[in-house]
Amino acid sequence: MDQQTEIELQAAAFRRLQKHLMEDRTDVQNIDMMNLAGFCRNCLARWYQEAANDKGIEMDKNTAREVFYGMTMDEWKANYQTEASAEKQAAFKVAFEENVHKKG
Repeated sequence: MDQQTEIELQAAAFRRLQKHLMEDRTDVQNIDMMNLAGFCRNCLARWYQEAANDKGIEMDKNTAREVFYGMTMDEWKANYQTEASAEKQAAFKVAFEENVHKKG
């Protein structure tokens, strides 16, 4: 497979993951994703931001999240985010420290 085709397939897979998380499974909470998988929608937006910055494109966290979510974080939270239990919040602190804080 040539490199351009590989890049196009990777981009298509990313777009499908984004659609899945933003349209098909809005019920899945970021905290649950982080606790189970070590990443969430915000991580994907951050990776997008980092890739843009690496290419010399200035992009801040809020802009990257709006690009990924297709709306502001406030809109996402109002429409889809539910209250997390104290147990989930405690697990999140550990997952965040292990997967985000130490790496980035």
